Amino acid sequence: MKHRFVSKRYWKDQQTPMGKVDELAKNYNDVINLSLGDPDLTTHELIIRKSFEDASAGHTKYTDFRGDPELRAEICKYYKDMFGMTVKDEEVFVSASGCLAMYLALEAILDDGDEVILQAPFFTPYPQQVELARGIPVELPTYEEEDFQINIERLESLITERTKALVINTPSNPTGNCLTVDTMEKIAEIAEKYDLIVIADDIYTSFSYQHPFVPFASLPGMQERTIIINSFSKDYTMTGWRVGNIIAPECIIKTVQQINENVVFTAPSISQRAALHGMRNRQIVQPEMVEEYRKRVYYAAERINEIPNMHVLYPPKGTFYLFVNIKDTGLDSVDVSDIILREAHVLTIPGIAFGNCGEGYIRLACTVNVDTLKEAFDRIGKVSIFQK
Repeated sequence: MKHRFVSKRYWKDQQTPMGKVDELAKNYNDVINLSLGDPDLTTHELIIRKSFEDASAGHTKYTDFRGDPELRAEICKYYKDMFGMTVKDEEVFVSASGCLAMYLALEAILDDGDEVILQAPFFTPYPQQVELARGIPVELPTYEEEDFQINIERLESLITERTKALVINTPSNPTGNCLTVDTMEKIAEIAEKYDLIVIADDIYTSFSYQHPFVPFASLPGMQERTIIINSFSKDYTMTGWRVGNIIAPECIIKTVQQINENVVFTAPSISQRAALHGMRNRQIVQPEMVEEYRKRVYYAAERINEIPNMHVLYPPKGTFYLFVNIKDTGLDSVDVSDIILREAHVLTIPGIAFGNCGEGYIRLACTVNVDTLKEAFDRIGKVSIFQK
């Protein structure tokens, strides 16, 4: 929006394909929304009940600047119990969402003009978050024919004297793929060779269907050069509570705290209590939820692979997203997404929204139940571009 009262940095229209499709969806009253990754399930009743009991008991004030001490202790315990990692209290910061955690981390480590390599296809806010922190985003493409693994030679070719960090995301939004331990070990060698910081976006750790999740920071020598970004949004179905955390070397955490005190001061106290109860009771609140999304994503993948001119890697490896190859249509992802919306009234996101290497794909979020997914794919199967 060009206006004399608006910073010139924001004069350029930065509306994404995601936003444009969402606006078009408002023209229909029977849209099935497979676009945004906002789980349809409600936060588990146990979390809601216990957090509101805490609110009634007085947990309605500012917390410690780094977060509720009980929650920080639970985060440290979780990493010890699950992954055998020793995380010190001074290395933990509780943030008002995973998105804010990523921005705070970037703001803490980047000097003007530093380059950040982004595993692509990537979560759509990454590039602008890097730019907001005055850095330069550099896209590192991954490809379906390479199982969406990071190609180490390609990674190394992008490193310059200004490269400061690499952002990885596994399980991945949007591809749903998981980096192998072998791939991560090779990334670790590159990080040591070029003295890089690795920002590990570990948002979907509970949704690793084929193999147990392995944190990048748990690899030998990597904890000291890794920033872990966590969120309770997906692993605990708590998108609206807006709470996440950062695990990083103490010097980075101190800097993050200083920045955050001038942004939101502290994360919401009640949300932090909810996160605490979620972690303490994860064996109760997670299994049924994870199984429900696994069932949905497997069903959706099977239906997709039955429809001409689209396919997806099978079996799905993680998250509740599917990155659907639509190259056989001969159309670009924006056109395909638009046709699906107009003819089937199903909302998807064009792959180009996730980086240049996302062209030729659309992303589906399986955040509706199987019956609704069935209706969605029954409709999509009748769309003109998916006929034999």
